[in-house]
Amino acid sequence: MIIVPDQKQEYSPPFTPTSKVINLISEISALVRHIVIIEDLSDILHLRRENRIKTIQSSLAIENNTLTVAQVTAVLNGKVVLAPPNEIREVISAGRAYDLMSSLDPYSMEDLLRAHAAMLEGLKEDAGYFRIGQVGVFAGDQVIHMAPPAQFVRSNMENLFSWLKATDDHPLISSSLFHYELEFIHPFSDGNGRMGRYWQTLILSHWQNVLAWLPVETVIKARQNGYYQVLHECQTGPTCTPFVEFMLSAILDALKGQYGTIQDRIQDNIQDNQRVGKLLAALGERTLSASELQQRLGMKNRVNFLKNWLQPALALGVIEQTLPDKPSSKNQKYRKKTRS
Repeated sequence: MIIVPDQKQEYSPPFTPTSKVINLISEISALVRHIVIIEDLSDILHLRRENRIKTIQSSLAIENNTLTVAQVTAVLNGKVVLAPPNEIREVISAGRAYDLMSSLDPYSMEDLLRAHAAMLEGLKEDAGYFRIGQVGVFAGDQVIHMAPPAQFVRSNMENLFSWLKATDDHPLISSSLFHYELEFIHPFSDGNGRMGRYWQTLILSHWQNVLAWLPVETVIKARQNGYYQVLHECQTGPTCTPFVEFMLSAILDALKGQYGTIQDRIQDNIQDNQRVGKLLAALGERTLSASELQQRLGMKNRVNFLKNWLQPALALGVIEQTLPDKPSSKNQKYRKKTRS
């Protein structure tokens, strides 16, 4: 819905709640509560890092970036990757934008511009500014959406943020509506899709922090044709309700995947802790080499011993090396770590 400056009417997205929307909100809310309860039992920091990388890779892949998850991981870790320079730049800039997220106010238009400046840094000269020209969305040579004229962009975005601040809609609804309306207004010359998905995550993170790390983009990427189809359907139809339903379904499926992953991590941690307990019992008060420890545990496979027994014990900080400055020394031995 577009409001031009001389129209004195209250802005409201063309949305009607449906039983599907209500049911999805109920399912999502329940699953979020479950995840909040069990999240602390998993390797949360490592999982969040993995999810952030998946989010960046998938969101850029929707915009035709060809880098894989492994390549995105390498780029964000500062490693050299053989890939188109522009695609590498997209990953670096997206990483900085997501690092910025925790400091942003979802109700601030200036923060939206600040995030866009980070997301498109080094890629577009007008990064951080609203577009000054006409833009459209094309499928080949066919125009599937012509955005509002540039002179109305700022007023449209001001109306959108005013609505977001005032609405009583559930954050799952308001975030989806904001996402949809940003795509309709298309306020930037480039990066509108990235920013729509990014800002929805920001809004949701202020409702439930666990959603800041939810890789919804991986689900959207898997349903990319449906994503664009429902956007087009809403932009040419009387309501954007189908887009809200699509996004809520994507969020729910991403949460289900997250819940399963966390449960798997918990089981892995339980197994690791059981192994660590046995290793500590075998070590006792002795100082032993890796080979001696492996022998005392009756294990034949050295790789399995190092990966699934010795390394977890070191990571948990319950044992220590006698030569920490020379981790690969043939004289290396291990002992229980004394508590200070």
